[in-house]
Amino acid sequence: MAKRPTIVDIADALGVSISTVHRALKGDANTTAMTRNRVLQMAKQLGYKPNLAARFLSSKRSLRISINTPKGETSFWDEVRAGIEDERDSLDLENVQLEHRIYPHLGDRELAEFEAALDKRVDGIVAYPSDPTGLKPLMRRAARENIPVVFVATDAPDTGRLAVVSIDTAASGSLAADMMARILQGRGKVAVTLFAANVLEHAEKYRAFQRTMEKLYPGIKVLPPVEDQGEDSISYKAFRKVLTDHHDLAGVYVTTEESLPVIRAARDMKRLDKLTMVTTDLFTDLVNEIRSGVVTATIYQRPRTQGSMAFRVLHEFLVESECPPRRITFAPHLVMRGNLDFFLTKASLDSEPRRVRAKSGARQSGSKERSLYSARGVSK
Repeated sequence: MAKRPTIVDIADALGVSISTVHRALKGDANTTAMTRNRVLQMAKQLGYKPNLAARFLSSKRSLRISINTPKGETSFWDEVRAGIEDERDSLDLENVQLEHRIYPHLGDRELAEFEAALDKRVDGIVAYPSDPTGLKPLMRRAARENIPVVFVATDAPDTGRLAVVSIDTAASGSLAADMMARILQGRGKVAVTLFAANVLEHAEKYRAFQRTMEKLYPGIKVLPPVEDQGEDSISYKAFRKVLTDHHDLAGVYVTTEESLPVIRAARDMKRLDKLTMVTTDLFTDLVNEIRSGVVTATIYQRPRTQGSMAFRVLHEFLVESECPPRRITFAPHLVMRGNLDFFLTKASLDSEPRRVRAKSGARQSGSKERSLYSARGVSK
């Protein structure tokens, strides 16, 4: 049998002392972020695992994790937060305290809440970075104070985050483009809406959508992206202007949860029957639009799974010094009228806390109602 790597092997490989490796693996505050990162990367390369006794003792350490997310206009962020809570509960982690810092909208108090988490000296942070530039100084502070950060749903490049957990944005954009172009038979003019061009998640979807059209469907013209800033009123007015300026618009791809204002604008201008519409996410009001055929398909981003994985990789890093992949992505779910009921039923069952299901298959009493699942009348 091969010899199990030890901290001595890590120290020899890096040319540092055993005590330095030990402090880095423990997350000692006197160890620099650069040294800790080098040690963790070498530990991963050598296949080092903490022994079971040390892992048990570490698992008893009390942890405070800050969850920094926007309130959201639909159930998306409720689902992300529920996934985080489900993962914590499924592992029976009574020693892990979740501190939810929920701000009203994307970009609104986002940086202030992140700074508040740092001021409280939390052990780790899960966050959505809609302002990558503004976040960089705070991320440098987090690195100095050895507070690991996991991003969820989108990334902020070159900020030193531990990992990002998201949907595969390139797959989402390409899938939307391919479906829309086939329905339009490779001809027409289409629009794309997003929150802001500096949000990487939305920018990547737009680029993938545009590249797919250029490469495979040159007869489709993609208009410059419409930025809605995550506000219903802005989204409604912006899309009305697009419809006014382009009477021959054939399709629209909504990369965010702000699909209802777009639908409302098209309905008010009596253009719904002339548009092929692909949206993002799934919630009660959108379910009705899919059933009626107004929305051809929606690309569901599996928010509960994203939240669950974000918590898992952060907890494993804090407890076991397990260094995760830098980027963790999931394939999106394509939901259409034909598979809508099947998907809602499956999603409803998946929403039950796994710890409860494993014990008895019973529903957890008093759990929060999730608007997505009530759309089909599925009891929780």
